Amino acid sequence: MKGVIITAGYGTRFLPVTKTIPKEMLPLVTRPSIDFVVEELAASGITEILFVTSRRKKALEDYFDREMELEGVFRASGDQARLERIAPPKVKCYFVRQAEMRGTGDALLYARAFVGDEPFVAAYPDDLHFGEKPLALQLIEEWEKTGCSVLATLHDPPEINRYGVVSIAEDGRHVTGIVEKPPKGQEPSREASIGRFLYAPDFLPQLAIERERHRQGEFFHTPALLALARKGRVVYRRVEGERLDTGEPGGYLEAIIRYARRDPALSRELDRILAADRAR
Repeated sequence: MKGVIITAGYGTRFLPVTKTIPKEMLPLVTRPSIDFVVEELAASGITEILFVTSRRKKALEDYFDREMELEGVFRASGDQARLERIAPPKVKCYFVRQAEMRGTGDALLYARAFVGDEPFVAAYPDDLHFGEKPLALQLIEEWEKTGCSVLATLHDPPEINRYGVVSIAEDGRHVTGIVEKPPKGQEPSREASIGRFLYAPDFLPQLAIERERHRQGEFFHTPALLALARKGRVVYRRVEGERLDTGEPGGYLEAIIRYARRDPALSRELDRILAADRAR
């Protein structure tokens, strides 16, 4: 199975740094956030990934390429550990530029020739996942059971009204609709859609149909999902594991702290900094 990562956005919430640095390259300590998404897809058995980028995202292509000069320095000094740290991922990476920022639905249509008539995992890199079973693999397992497009969902997250919340059929598995940012008390369920999808082979043809119907403004993937949901062709998979949201500065800061807590050395350093701050 192939993967598609949508990375063409402006990243305006992180200005001014995103004037020149892609938001996806902002690090969790020493690793850019996009690295965790690629690792997740590779760990799920995906061997080819298409990045839908834009003119400002050349750094992504450079990052996933080899760094010959550094390789030479580390090889000459016998520094195998650092050689491994800068090695490119063991997946084939391809890049295509979205000519204009016309929305995520438009961006996904750039993948038609790449994925053909096969299912694929689409990732929006604001969502990072940590757990025993990679998130993309969870979606693949659900598709193997149902043959349907699969939405990754969080169950009853804080501030659920900031999300798209799914309506669920009586069978408890199929999605019948998605309500974007519903008013409090009007949520159709407690399952909130996040930035991972497995799209079945009927998704991109439906997306192309919806693109033809679209009149103006940005075009998103939701109309195609809703059309397929009406046909009983969409299910959801509740996420197992920890999800970090790097989509806005507050969440990004939290993600750095929670990621640091996963490393004993960094966790000790964080405790030292916080203790010193409290003692002031």
